[in-house]
Amino acid sequence: MHRVLVSSLVAATPRWLPLADSILRRRRPRCSPLPVLMFDRRAWSKPRKVSRGISVASRKANKQGEYCDESMLSHIMWWKEKMERCRKPSSIQLTQRLVYSNILGLDPNLRNGSLKDGTLNMEILVFKSKFPREVLLCRVGDFYEAIGFDACILVEHAGLNPFGGLRSDSIPKAGCPVVNLRQTLDDLTRCGYSVCIVEEIQGPTQARARKSRFISGHAHPGSPYVFGLAEVDHDVEFPDPMPVVGISHSAKGYCLISVLETMKTYSAEEGLTEEAIVTKLRICRYHHLYLHNSLKNNSSGTSRWGEFGEGGLLWGECSGKSFEWFDGSPIQELLCKVREIYGLDEKTVFRDVTVSLEGRPQPLHLGTATQIGVIPTEGIPSLLRMVLPSNCGGLPSMYIRDLLLNPPSFEVAAAIQEACRLMGNITCSIPEFTCISAAKLVKLLESKEVNHIEFCRIKNVLDEIMLMNRDAELSAILHELLVPASVATGFKVEADMLMNGCSIISQRIAEVISLGVESDQAITSLEYIPKEFFNDMESSWKGRVKRIHAEEEFANVDRAAEALSIAVIEDFMPIISRVKSVVSSNGGLKGEIGYAKEHEAVWFKGKRFIPNVWANTPGEQQIKQLKPAIDSKGRKVGEEWFTTSKVENALARYHEACDNARNKVLELLRGLSSELQDKINILVFCSTLLIIAKALFGHNLCFCYSSKVHFFGIQAVQPTSFWRLTSRKLFELVCRKFVLEI
Repeated sequence: MHRVLVSSLVAATPRWLPLADSILRRRRPRCSPLPVLMFDRRAWSKPRKVSRGISVASRKANKQGEYCDESMLSHIMWWKEKMERCRKPSSIQLTQRLVYSNILGLDPNLRNGSLKDGTLNMEILVFKSKFPREVLLCRVGDFYEAIGFDACILVEHAGLNPFGGLRSDSIPKAGCPVVNLRQTLDDLTRCGYSVCIVEEIQGPTQARARKSRFISGHAHPGSPYVFGLAEVDHDVEFPDPMPVVGISHSAKGYCLISVLETMKTYSAEEGLTEEAIVTKLRICRYHHLYLHNSLKNNSSGTSRWGEFGEGGLLWGECSGKSFEWFDGSPIQELLCKVREIYGLDEKTVFRDVTVSLEGRPQPLHLGTATQIGVIPTEGIPSLLRMVLPSNCGGLPSMYIRDLLLNPPSFEVAAAIQEACRLMGNITCSIPEFTCISAAKLVKLLESKEVNHIEFCRIKNVLDEIMLMNRDAELSAILHELLVPASVATGFKVEADMLMNGCSIISQRIAEVISLGVESDQAITSLEYIPKEFFNDMESSWKGRVKRIHAEEEFANVDRAAEALSIAVIEDFMPIISRVKSVVSSNGGLKGEIGYAKEHEAVWFKGKRFIPNVWANTPGEQQIKQLKPAIDSKGRKVGEEWFTTSKVENALARYHEACDNARNKVLELLRGLSSELQDKINILVFCSTLLIIAKALFGHNLCFCYSSKVHFFGIQAVQPTSFWRLTSRKLFELVCRKFVLEI
């Protein structure tokens, strides 16, 4: 009530700000270590039009006011609640230096707390105002930094230490090295936070010029940060997508609305009982939970949810979790909330993938799901471990779990049962069944961050589908699996359309992506230059796309490498020959061509090679041309490293050629991602179909009559006869559309 009153006072007129401040001061608990809200009439009033004669200081104040007006009050109060939950001594000390007059929580009176125009803090404030409830990490050199509220969150949940220790005269600041970004993002998203990452444009800049920055992406629970993945040669772990969930109530019963931002889909399951909706909440990891105001309207006529036992089970499930209330049309309002959370455009369309409950059995009861171990319960063995081999976890296991919890319609159950029967009689070899998360496919393709490894995996999925279609035994199974795949994805795809799409996409990937059989992309190897140098410079872009698509850039690299080799031979080799031929009595001369890995350069490395008396002997002219090697900032590297102008020019040309080739390869990879965005539906369907196929093949092989079976080369031990009978009976009951009751 106090917060509603304060919000009303703030929105009404700036004259009431002192009164709002006094209310919040009385409201604040005595034991709280946090400072009170600091309202500034200038900062919280709405920006007004300025006249031509207004002072520069007033203009800056009004510009700050654009990001500190009353529209940010609810977000600042949200952060205040988060700060009150901090428990670590170091983070609690940081919260004592916060103020609540801006969305960053910065006190301008502290050191480095200025919010003047042109400062890094002001730049961060602009980014923060676009996503006010996300932790913001800003790239600054070799670190990602956070200030204010965000710094406290990093110290509390990511195990990082504050910059500058706990000195009380500077703003809260924390961060992580660039190499630890993924770990930091995992720690924050695991705690339920969304993170906005701001990158700086790399490359040379003018002296005293501030680097340009941009929002490169976001990391959400269930949706990782993918910026830059197209450049690397490794995969990133993709967690299960976490939906935004909304619950409402009507005369039909409870309704569970689930929205997946990554897939741009939503489903609304109506007519659920209270027990069924609690079951779904316990097995679903969600990003945000919203409760509709219709839950408050019970038969007693009061708005006190859970009174007189009605809604008590659901209230007990939600009361200990973080949730927000919402009103209006449940589906449309929840979609608006999702667009707001993820910063999507208002015109973003979400596809309805709701599966009709008509002709389907009721979902599994909470007690049944617990007793058979579908919901993880201490002391009860998991049924999923008994119906699938050990190497069939992850996506296939999740499909079987959903099948048990939500028995399909008769049509789907009949198709699954027929597919299982056919699988038990095959005599041919089966494919590997490459499984890729549909959410991962969509995220990487839409972000244009699919690397060559992931393209090869996508091609494997398509090739395995076509392999099944060419074999008579597997083709019959494939046609049966089209039915459950259509229900799981919401796409109706005919067999001919599927094969045609697979063929076109697979062929296009093969035209662009290097499949590892080409011999024209070997790493450059030249005499006198360390092999490690060429490997570090070229391994990040060679072997990814076919050379024919970037012939000019590849040829320029080859020519630049030859020119570098010639420069090194002409300027360094005479000195090395001289060093080897001269015998010194004072410890020996040293000279070699070395690779300075940190500086990505090939230089001459030597000691005591300068003659005491110049006698025009071989190598003296080259020694006179040497100069100390310097780094990118113009500082001398060391006493042993030397170079020449000719070698430096050749190095610069080689680096430029490598950069151009790398950019061309990225352009081709991202261009292919753009082409395949029109084929996302086919790719999602193929991926889902193979997941179902692997799940059913694994289940079928688990119940062979032999004591041991080999599944994809891995030995799986048969379960006991009791569990074999129980799990098989349960699975058959699901496939026959019976309600499971134990």
